[in-house]
Amino acid sequence: MKKGSSADNCSIKNDYDRLIGRKILFISVLFAAILLIIGISSTIGVIGLSIKEVYLAIFNGIFPNTFEVSDVATRVVLHIRLPRICLGILAGIGLGMSGAVMQGILRNPLASPYTLGISSGAGFGAAIAIVLGAGIAGGEYLVIGNAFIGALICSIVILLLSSKRGTTTESMLLAGIALMYLFSASTALLQYFADDEASKEVTFWLIGSLSYATWDKILAIAIVIAITFPILLWKSNDLNLMVTGDDTAKSMGIDVERTRLILMVLASLLTASIVCFTGTIGFIGLVAPHMTRMIIGGDHRFVLPASALLGGLLLCFADIFAITILEPIILPIGIMTAYMGVPLFLYLILKRQKAYW
Repeated sequence: MKKGSSADNCSIKNDYDRLIGRKILFISVLFAAILLIIGISSTIGVIGLSIKEVYLAIFNGIFPNTFEVSDVATRVVLHIRLPRICLGILAGIGLGMSGAVMQGILRNPLASPYTLGISSGAGFGAAIAIVLGAGIAGGEYLVIGNAFIGALICSIVILLLSSKRGTTTESMLLAGIALMYLFSASTALLQYFADDEASKEVTFWLIGSLSYATWDKILAIAIVIAITFPILLWKSNDLNLMVTGDDTAKSMGIDVERTRLILMVLASLLTASIVCFTGTIGFIGLVAPHMTRMIIGGDHRFVLPASALLGGLLLCFADIFAITILEPIILPIGIMTAYMGVPLFLYLILKRQKAYW
């Protein structure tokens, strides 16, 4: 009996090690793919550059005067193309990660920064700044500041609801959808009374864009990700228990209400810090976690980093299509994520055989 039991334990351990190895491999492949896609994306444009020139320009920017590269390649890569690519990758990382957290908290694959109304709240804030010229900040930060506050207001409403005793996860999702429609209708009302130029600018902001990428914006998003990611990863085991149900999590010693509040605050802050710079970008926070769970399962210790990397990769691919499909016209990134996301999401839904929660 003891020998059989020992063999069974060894077999279980080997199966577990293989499963963990597959998850780590998936994350490693995603990371390598992002490094590769940076080089490929940087070659796309009017000025033709090789992948070798791109990477030499990047390394020369990190280690000045170390590699021989032309001034044209350096300027094009470091000041024009790379900021846009980095903004797209970081935005995808943040949206993928926040979507994974929100889906885990609500135990619903339809939860995302977009369906919970956070992106719509940012759009309404931006519309107020563009149409009425009113906001908490001035100058170039007027739209950004308003968008951030709009996203936070929507997040606070959901957070207040989540802290109310007896509130179910379904109620939180429905409240988010209601807020999405409320802010969308309010934005449409502002556009209705706006002049043509302001209405056009609001529309352009609502469909998302990476065209105004700067290293300052990239740094701001990177700082928020660097702060929130370790905390989310630290809470990933708690999130795993919460997915099994509030009662089960409480029986294991988890303060469910407090943990849900912390996770929602972090996910909302992450989303707000992204959409205030990029505008509304849908489907990344919905599709990336969904795909990740189908491939590697629902363990949030691995789902969070994998969803983040997959979100960055998907958004980067969408940007490549946005740049090349009607060249030299660059399409807004929000349009491309919708065109890519809808058929992909429908395929995943039809392919899925069982729940992964």
